Amino acid sequence: MQDIVQDALENAEQESREMEDMDDDEFGDPRIVIVGCGGAGNNTINRLYNIGVDGADTVAINTDKQHLKMIEADTKILVGKSLTNGLGAGGDPSMGERATEMAQGTVKEVLGDADLVFVTAGMGGGTGTGAAPVVSEIAKEQGAIVVGMVSTPFNVERARTVKAEEGLEKLRDQADSIIVLDNNRLLDYVPNLPIGKAFSVMDQIIAETVKGISETITQPSLINLDYADMSTIMNQGGVAVMLVGETQDKNKTDEVVKDAMNHPLLDVDYRGASGGLVHITGGPDLTLKEAEGIADNITERLEASANVIWGARIQENYKGKVRVMAIMTGVQSAQVLGPTTQKQADKSRQSIEGVKNTDFDASKNVDNGFNAHSDGGREELDKQNGVDVIR
Repeated sequence: MQDIVQDALENAEQESREMEDMDDDEFGDPRIVIVGCGGAGNNTINRLYNIGVDGADTVAINTDKQHLKMIEADTKILVGKSLTNGLGAGGDPSMGERATEMAQGTVKEVLGDADLVFVTAGMGGGTGTGAAPVVSEIAKEQGAIVVGMVSTPFNVERARTVKAEEGLEKLRDQADSIIVLDNNRLLDYVPNLPIGKAFSVMDQIIAETVKGISETITQPSLINLDYADMSTIMNQGGVAVMLVGETQDKNKTDEVVKDAMNHPLLDVDYRGASGGLVHITGGPDLTLKEAEGIADNITERLEASANVIWGARIQENYKGKVRVMAIMTGVQSAQVLGPTTQKQADKSRQSIEGVKNTDFDASKNVDNGFNAHSDGGREELDKQNGVDVIR
């Protein structure tokens, strides 16, 4: 029996060396595109571009030309020039939606044959709230799996909160799954940080989450998770939650799960979720029992018939520590169905009745002599220059 184990260990080392030497071009890799819509989405794209995401392209979409200039991305698209003159949507989601619809030909071309599309945005503003569902719909029509990754406003931002709720409803209709992060949690997590740095924490969480998911399916693993696995879980639809934990404790199995479930920005009740994707990263000292125990513990709250897929990767720099990342789909918790419960949303809507009549009209930014028109995608691009694409 001992000889069998020894032979297996030697064969595993040989297979590992062969995998490292193998040409990646022998295999087809899924194409991943990460799209940031509006100011918050663009900030996330900028962070992702700088930290780097293996195997993914970054795209920034905005109606605000000045903000877009400051962003680093593989591709930048200025939409709605004929509507806003590059001055932004003024907090009007309908303007962001219309501007993106006018540029749908360009968006289709940029997304191309993407297999997996992440759409990130801040809900409650103009461009992000309006553009995210449009981009998601276009990506879905082209056959991609679409995952929305959005943040919601503080409760005190009453008008933005209502707009965020409405934007989330539209995004749920278009994306396969959406992961919602609540800005209100920053008040407990980093209450004393300068406001700019506090928001950068949320940007970092979103960026690392998208990076983690992307590299989970593009990088080889010991127990592999691939695009098909991601598709299976995400196609179950609904709202999803993200769990991330890391520990160097000797009791890896319990401590890493505890760390993930108590993350101050990601702590959400996901009992009854219908699907789970779990990926574990550990050092050469990670045992099979530990890995299986982590996957089992973190998914024990899921419903009995939940579809759970898990994988594990061994990395030398993780010796003595372990990291788990999980996505739970089909979550029904009110914590992630928007920044407020439906009752609170209705109350907020009543309290700001009439706001729509005084909403900023971005079309007034445009000189009266310049008539708004449909950009019509690439076909109309050279006619009225309603869209700028920078690569």
